[in-house]
Amino acid sequence: MFLFATRRLFQAIPILLGVSLVVFGLLQIVPGNPIDLLLPPEASPEMIAQMKAEFGFDKPLYIQYFNWLLRALAGNFGNSIFSGQPVAGEIAVALKNTLHLALPAAVLGFSLGILLGMLAAFNSGHWLDKLFSALAIAGVSLPHYWFAIIMVVIFSVTLNALPAQGMGEGSLTEQIPFLILPVITLSLIPMGVVARLVRATVLDIRSQDFVGALEAKGLSKGRILFHVAKNAAPPVLAIMGLQFGYLLGGSILVETVFNWPGSGNLLNLAIFRRDIPVLQGTILVLAFFFVLLNLAVDIAQAMIDPRIRR
Repeated sequence: MFLFATRRLFQAIPILLGVSLVVFGLLQIVPGNPIDLLLPPEASPEMIAQMKAEFGFDKPLYIQYFNWLLRALAGNFGNSIFSGQPVAGEIAVALKNTLHLALPAAVLGFSLGILLGMLAAFNSGHWLDKLFSALAIAGVSLPHYWFAIIMVVIFSVTLNALPAQGMGEGSLTEQIPFLILPVITLSLIPMGVVARLVRATVLDIRSQDFVGALEAKGLSKGRILFHVAKNAAPPVLAIMGLQFGYLLGGSILVETVFNWPGSGNLLNLAIFRRDIPVLQGTILVLAFFFVLLNLAVDIAQAMIDPRIRR
């Protein structure tokens, strides 16, 4: 098991290096120049050159990349072009706020997804199967931003029951009303994806010979359900890890609708401001956590199913 985990860890290193190269390269070819946002239109060429030298934009791209990568490995992503604040601090605050949404949204979405998928699989062909499958498809199909706006119109504007924007201040109890709408909105896609996979996986496992053998031996439904769930766990864990990675990345549109100061909102602002240091740092940190999540999922799968270690 230790060798398997070590091998997966070393395989993640070139992936992260590749991500850093792609992120740096793509942002260099995006139209627009952040310096233009900081200087007046009548700025002299000398002033423009001085500003470029200050941010290191006057050096060749490969030198800019290696300098940025070396600083990033030390946890220094530079300063924001727009605010002048350290990018690492802005990312830390944004990720903390996103975790406040991602964790409850993941718990809600995964729990509902597993429940709906299991109920649909064990009621295959029944009207309950069609109902739960329809809910799963709706969760995947409904646009996040549209559902967020509908939730705001109903519960904030019409009923005046829940706050529409912000994350509140003070204790966690005081923040709960601000969490309800964005958490429900973000949980839709994980719920739908997990429910559909659980249903398909459980149906496939139930059709295998070993399930019939367990039933012939007279095992209780609870024991049979345990064996079915154990065999269905590896693919479900894989998709759950991916979905949590998407949640951790933050939904730009959802966080924008609810004015939630998370990583998605930070990316949105950085895109409009052409704040390259913030964009590069945020995307690299999110990619790092995404790779770590997949590593953790691989290890969890190997612990459940020893065949994966080969």
